[in-house]
Amino acid sequence: MMLVRTFAAPSVVEGVGVFAAERIKKGTLIWQYQPTFDRLVPEEWLSTGSPVIQEFLKKYAYPAHDEPGMLVIEIDNGRLMNHSEEPNTDFTRISEGYARRDIEEGEELLCDYREFDPEFELLPSLVAEFATRRSSEEAGIAAQ
Repeated sequence: MMLVRTFAAPSVVEGVGVFAAERIKKGTLIWQYQPTFDRLVPEEWLSTGSPVIQEFLKKYAYPAHDEPGMLVIEIDNGRLMNHSEEPNTDFTRISEGYARRDIEEGEELLCDYREFDPEFELLPSLVAEFATRRSSEEAGIAAQ
């Protein structure tokens, strides 16, 4: 659960991201796992759920650190936090996230997914896939 004010907006990293709605000082606790707020779902849904559910879970869910076989889905803007090799947040404590440095109002919050998901693999960009498909469709229309 996000503990600082944020907003969702277009991201240059990937589609939509979460941005600071206020200045955040280095060391501030910005996120904390709250089992009464964050949603847990069975990990088996990654293979047994509908294709739409599977796609959603692959993008937004990650293993629950304290409940084997379960995935966490954040229901607030936290699920929109994008991955970065040079994050401005620190999630090495897994159930808590801190500002690694001062974060300015309007700056995108970025984290290293590997800090809380050791099996993390960067998915192909859905934005890039959509743009490529759209360009191909527009080229087909222009050729007609």
